[in-house]
Amino acid sequence: MVTRRGGGIISRVTDSEPGGLFSALFGRGDVAVGDAAWLQAMLDAEAALARALERAGLAPAGAGAAVTQAARAERFDAGQIGAQAALTGNPVPALVRALTVQVPDFARPAVHQGATSQDILDSAAMLLARDATAVIEADLAAAAAAAARLAAEHSGTVMAGRTLLQQAVPVTFGLVAAGWLTAIDDARARLAAVRRDRLAAQLGGAAGTLASLGPAGPDVARYFAAELGLPAPVVPWFTDRLRVLELAAALAGVCAALGKLARDITLLAQSEVGEVSEGDPPDGSAGHDRAGGSSAMPHKRNPVAAVVILGCTRRAPGLLAGLAAAAEQEHQRAAGAWHAEWEPLADLLRLTGSAASWAASLLAGLQVDAERMAANLDAARGLPMAEHLTAMLAPALGRLAAHDLIARASRRAVETGRALADVLLETPEFARPVRAAGLTPVEVADALEPSAYLGAAVAFVAAALAAHHLPGGEAG
Repeated sequence: MVTRRGGGIISRVTDSEPGGLFSALFGRGDVAVGDAAWLQAMLDAEAALARALERAGLAPAGAGAAVTQAARAERFDAGQIGAQAALTGNPVPALVRALTVQVPDFARPAVHQGATSQDILDSAAMLLARDATAVIEADLAAAAAAAARLAAEHSGTVMAGRTLLQQAVPVTFGLVAAGWLTAIDDARARLAAVRRDRLAAQLGGAAGTLASLGPAGPDVARYFAAELGLPAPVVPWFTDRLRVLELAAALAGVCAALGKLARDITLLAQSEVGEVSEGDPPDGSAGHDRAGGSSAMPHKRNPVAAVVILGCTRRAPGLLAGLAAAAEQEHQRAAGAWHAEWEPLADLLRLTGSAASWAASLLAGLQVDAERMAANLDAARGLPMAEHLTAMLAPALGRLAAHDLIARASRRAVETGRALADVLLETPEFARPVRAAGLTPVEVADALEPSAYLGAAVAFVAAALAAHHLPGGEAG
């Protein structure tokens, strides 16, 4: 698209166009939902309809093949068809005219016979969704495999757990990765279920009755779905938009899972934390610039993949909300709400696909610094183990008294910059109740060892890995 301004020509592209300024960020991967993909999907729907009409005896022999031969996107001017859409409210009428010219005279009656514009656009959207979700599922499988490897390799790698952004009790990095794994698997399973059960062809004619096709209408609808390779719905779903909404919700679920792991990685990669870092792209695509480099600060190594994932996934809730709002549609055909779906759905497919592609690469190359994890935990001077000490003192002192004692000792440790063990053993007001409870200095030291207070972390990692590898588990 070209825009003229002040006598000059300024090229204008969108982030969904191949080679656009933002396409490598927000259009990464193999999900195709741009103009060319939409155009071909609509042509595929028209060709499938012609073949269905021929099967039903409503079009002459060879008409289906003739229309199919002509229905190739490279033969059509998407820009011109789009411009003509302003006259009719959607691009299908202009496409039908252009397609009719491309087919032999004998086959022209088979073009768009019995259909309405929504039949073609809805079916095209389902074709795009089917192909896009297959790509997304493949990238999610790769991301899950990488998360499973991290979980297995670091099942016992101790690190600080963090709640409300503060150090809590110890966990393992394997447990963190296992959480990512189960979320990815769950999101992938939901998306696969929608792809399998909720995508469907659309053929209802002017108002959902296929009256113009006479008694053959139901047969044509079934043949049409079969030609598209999509399920046939019980009835046309012109103003029942649950299919679109469920697809959008599944995509938003994928974005939620990927956004969570990306946010974790940005936090763990902070300079003051430094527990993980992103590796360079395995294909060497960083070029002359180091991956993560800053335009202003040469020393920086930003978590680019995680940041871009968040750039994709943070747009998903708004797109889902827009599609949910559009799901309320009047009578047999909607005035505006249906039109409001096209771009948000395409954007959601594209952004989810990009996030999934980035996530697969990010997790495959993630660098884990176990020594830094241990150092950060040690820097807390035993405070993350306060809960463990409380549990050990509770039988002798009572749970509340033990909690209050350790809370006071923890505050003293923070105020003085001393280790919690030293405060407990060297300050009389704390040392006396500790001794009275029967705890020796060795037992206090053992209680402050993070690896001794991991609870079921290792077992949970094993459970996540087992669920992932169950039959069908890698697909959910």
